[in-house]
Amino acid sequence: MRRHRNVKIVATLGPASETYETIRALHEAGADVFRLNMSHGTHDSIREKHEIIRKLEAELDSPIAILADLQGPKLRVGEFANGEEELVEGASFRMDLDNKPGTIDRVHLPHPEIFQALEPGATLLVNDGKIRLKVKSCGADFAETEVVTGGTISNRKGVNVPDVVLPLAALTDKDREDLEFACSLGVDWLALSFVQRPRDVIEASALVRDRAAIMVKIEKPAAVTDFDAILEEVDGIMVARGDLGVELPVQNVPPLQKRMVRKCRAAAKPVIVATQMLESMIESPMPTRAEVSDVATAIYEGADAIMLSAESAAGDYPVEAVTTMDNVAREVESDPTYREVIEASRRAVRISVADGIVAAAREIAETTDIKVICCFTQSGTTALLTARERPRVPIIAMTNMRDTARRMALTWGVNCVMTPQLSRFKMAVVNAAKAAREQGYAEADDQIVVTAGVPFNVPGTTNILRVAPCQESLIYSTDPE
Repeated sequence: MRRHRNVKIVATLGPASETYETIRALHEAGADVFRLNMSHGTHDSIREKHEIIRKLEAELDSPIAILADLQGPKLRVGEFANGEEELVEGASFRMDLDNKPGTIDRVHLPHPEIFQALEPGATLLVNDGKIRLKVKSCGADFAETEVVTGGTISNRKGVNVPDVVLPLAALTDKDREDLEFACSLGVDWLALSFVQRPRDVIEASALVRDRAAIMVKIEKPAAVTDFDAILEEVDGIMVARGDLGVELPVQNVPPLQKRMVRKCRAAAKPVIVATQMLESMIESPMPTRAEVSDVATAIYEGADAIMLSAESAAGDYPVEAVTTMDNVAREVESDPTYREVIEASRRAVRISVADGIVAAAREIAETTDIKVICCFTQSGTTALLTARERPRVPIIAMTNMRDTARRMALTWGVNCVMTPQLSRFKMAVVNAAKAAREQGYAEADDQIVVTAGVPFNVPGTTNILRVAPCQESLIYSTDPE
């Protein structure tokens, strides 16, 4: 299904979007990737959504990516005798390992690893940062705090510890079970939550065993500090601004977003900008102007994808939210300023032959009347390198690998077309020209750029570029050689 935009849209599925009819409507409205949130729902319900997506993919003959998002370690307080209490600024409040019901003075915090890492002066945030506590003293089983910002604290509210690296594994027992389940289903991307350091990714990679591409959600200050090392270990990044905005001053998040998007682009790794993009559309059919500007900003930055969470999973207007994102993306990408911003932020990376080939393909396409760049790829690397160039013309990724085609559905500007396994470059050109014509990117008298690697079917061998007429598919289609 051809999209008339380059940025991709990720839609989270949930109670508001779990039927075949709604999922199909979301895809037709513009959703390229479906996110399955492993924090909610049973394995059976996740399996049902996965089956619907694959059924839809087969019917439309259009590769669709599925992203399974692991829950990660959730830090929460215990329960209160009265259900909730009101903490007042300046008051003392204790957290400890005593599992008695909480009071106005204390509450159970069933995470000894937090107490092990705390030091006096550290900050504890409760309920998405609405309550701020400063540690006055602490030990192996308690923390005495002062209420800096008060508010209502209630049962099972989340706790964030922004000042310290916690001795927590990124994968809980639940995550390990969910990881194996998701990989056995055949998801294309696996997102890791609350990663703090590269070894968290390495541990997950050993369990995944190349059955899915790995994405890391950047939502901890420690991950921001170690971002470059984490980026080397992963296949993609999600800028998860929700938790990141809780644990860091909110004014820090926009510049961090810009820097991370640019680093991902330079590394040719897909990056999603996520959280609260059209949040008002959970209850309203129209977004706010500020939300539209937020979505547009991510597109101007060159993000590979923008994501809907509760808007499509639990909101009243899931299809309208996707339609709004699609409309904003089309409008932004038609703005001449968009091309100026994208090209000004492009970094020249010339390390390998493949880097040179894809750079040459973009330059040729932009200086002559080329309609589309067709790249043959096994692993997806050539398509990622081509997308890094952010060319002005569409990109068709030609592959005989279904898994590769699905994963590429997350990448900026890439339109995936399945092709038979080929052994000669001539037939690659024929297939590329045929795909360009059938997909509506070019006419018979137009020209296209074709890149590939010779010998064929060997990943990482991109070494050839040709400018070819689209009518070549007619000239050679009956040539057995």
